[in-house]
Amino acid sequence: MIPPTVDLCIVGAGAAGLAAGIFAAERNPHLTIELLDGAKSIGAKILVSGGGRCNVTHDVVTPDDFFGTRHLVRNVLAAFPVQDTIQWFASLGVDLKCEETGKLFPVTDKARTVLEALLTRSRALGVVLRPGHRVTDIVRLDGTGDAGKPEPARFVIRHQEGETVARRVILATGGQSLPRTGSDGSGYGLARRLGHRVTPTVPALVALVLDDCCFHKELSGLSQDVEIQTVVQGRPVDRRTGSLLWTHFGISGPVVMDASRFWCLARERDEAVELYGNFLPGRTTEQAREWFLAQAAKYPRRSLLKLLMEVLPERCAEALCRHVEGDLQQASAQVSRNIRDRLLSALTRFRFPVVRDRGWNFAEVTAGGIPLEEINFRTMESKVVPGLYLVGEVLDCDGRIGGFNFQWAWATGRLAGRAAAVKPSPHYS
Repeated sequence: MIPPTVDLCIVGAGAAGLAAGIFAAERNPHLTIELLDGAKSIGAKILVSGGGRCNVTHDVVTPDDFFGTRHLVRNVLAAFPVQDTIQWFASLGVDLKCEETGKLFPVTDKARTVLEALLTRSRALGVVLRPGHRVTDIVRLDGTGDAGKPEPARFVIRHQEGETVARRVILATGGQSLPRTGSDGSGYGLARRLGHRVTPTVPALVALVLDDCCFHKELSGLSQDVEIQTVVQGRPVDRRTGSLLWTHFGISGPVVMDASRFWCLARERDEAVELYGNFLPGRTTEQAREWFLAQAAKYPRRSLLKLLMEVLPERCAEALCRHVEGDLQQASAQVSRNIRDRLLSALTRFRFPVVRDRGWNFAEVTAGGIPLEEINFRTMESKVVPGLYLVGEVLDCDGRIGGFNFQWAWATGRLAGRAAAVKPSPHYS
């Protein structure tokens, strides 16, 4: 057998990989650990996250905040709760603050604070960081030792600089989102060749591009609360309310980013999908009608624009009026039934003419990946390949916007790192 050069090799030095290395080294200080990363500089995705501030986690994290096999997600999250994450970062010298939205950021408001703390702790523990070592293949070796005793799993990790042989491997390559930071989806190929399945992957937490026939450009920069409903093959699959941001290309903002995974998955499956917006969240079309008629009766001379400005930002009110070919200055009591019905429909069930998502270069995370059913949720060890562990975004689990995907990275990294650090049996040496 080829003698191992390291005890543990972690492929990918993003959030999950760095966490795994730290927890493994803390659990077993005698381990030799290497982190291989394809990028020339480690942590680019951490640095650009949260607008450069790094949304480390959220004050309340539940399985309902994620899309994946729910009971497995629940068990993973339970092993490393938010309070433990906060304490862990404090031990690294990073104090966190909670904002009104529930998002937790470093008090410095700088993502580099988070990255430097992780790198500093890794180096202090003797973890060897090797940027510029893009992994091209992982091969599992089997054999027997003296007296026919089984040898431990050994892996040959082939990369740009040659080969590394390791007793155990943690795959932390990320998904396909923000490929310029290094997460280009190559980890899926490595996992497939080792025998894992990979579910279809699509961009998630990504903005959507609207057809030029829409009025989004004139509203660019405007933010408002909207209820978004995604309908696939005529059936509602998701409904959520939050802040929508109009842009020069279409729509963005938290509510759109969260809904995007459903639109992208449907498109991937060649299913008919529509996105509808209710600009009066919580009100049905009939309730909106009752409100309109009551207002028109109470203030018959008030213009249609002024009436709409009671519930909408002015620019949005103007755009919707023009969209239904209504007269902005017409007295509300004189608006025809036809125009009123079209306006109420636009207010409560506006069909966004989505033509595409903005793509991997703008997606914050990946939906899809290696099924959680193929992983032992207590250790993150593969059920297919003993000695291989899988963490973070490479798995088929994605969270909504707000720090949830980082919490998944820390939790899976901790479970895998601690499990992979368990000292092998004597005959494994």
